Amino acid sequence: MEHLLYSDGNAKRISWTIKTENDQRDQFRDHADIYLDKVTNLQSKYIALHVGLFWSIGVFIIKNGDTVRILLDSDEMINHLSSDITSGDQMLEHKKGFINQLGTQRNLKFIYEKINTADNSASKFL
Repeated sequence: MEHLLYSDGNAKRISWTIKTENDQRDQFRDHADIYLDKVTNLQSKYIALHVGLFWSIGVFIIKNGDTVRILLDSDEMINHLSSDITSGDQMLEHKKGFINQLGTQRNLKFIYEKINTADNSASKFL
């Protein structure tokens, strides 16, 4: 099955939207205290993607072997996540590792696609 995953974040909150066929789930959370007002917007976007992916697996929306189209409004994220490029930011490297680990453990196919910020369904929850 194929899913569309949108995610976004800022210094205070993360959000994600997962669309599958005719179903859509929107979620948002305030940052945990360890991140609240302590992360950049880019770091928050990585946290949102990681948590959104993990949540979607945990509530059985994404299942083993599924395809996940990860729709991002950041060229930097797409370049980093879809290649062997490394970042100087240790948090981004950790999140990339967790995201890739989920993909490997669950035999998921990730397809990274660039979208315009205005088309990011998750942004409205920030």
